[in-house]
Amino acid sequence: MSSQESQQVRGNPSAGGPTGQTTRRAPDGNSGWVSGGVVFAGVLMLCSGVLAAIQGIAAIAEDDVYARIGDYVFKMNLTGWGWLHLILGIIVAVVGGGLLSNQPWARVVGIVVASLSLIAQFLFLPYLPIWSVVVMAIDVFIIWALASYHVNRAATA
Repeated sequence: MSSQESQQVRGNPSAGGPTGQTTRRAPDGNSGWVSGGVVFAGVLMLCSGVLAAIQGIAAIAEDDVYARIGDYVFKMNLTGWGWLHLILGIIVAVVGGGLLSNQPWARVVGIVVASLSLIAQFLFLPYLPIWSVVVMAIDVFIIWALASYHVNRAATA
């Protein structure tokens, strides 16, 4: 009997198990969902970074892309937001490329950069509310995927 079959049979009285309870394992940090999530997070970071850079360029160009809002709690003009998004977008895209090339530094840096992107998009809500909420949801997924993944130390040694 294989180990998978023994885990499914364990706890079944008709199969010789001691009780009627089934045993469930805790989710594995290296499961297909989590490791696939890291690859997907890398692709999302690459795309999100490029789009944030374009968003920043549009804000720097002072085009009519963004609505001019009156007094806002955060006193930064649209050009300042544009430079912030441009720089952050380039960094996010580079870290996304690092994740896709399986760089060891990219996971921790990705969590930090996705957190900064989440905060920046929250502060940018008055200019593009729907897009900011979508990017914030993407950033939350990226943080979850990168934080859930555990490097298999035995495989790397």
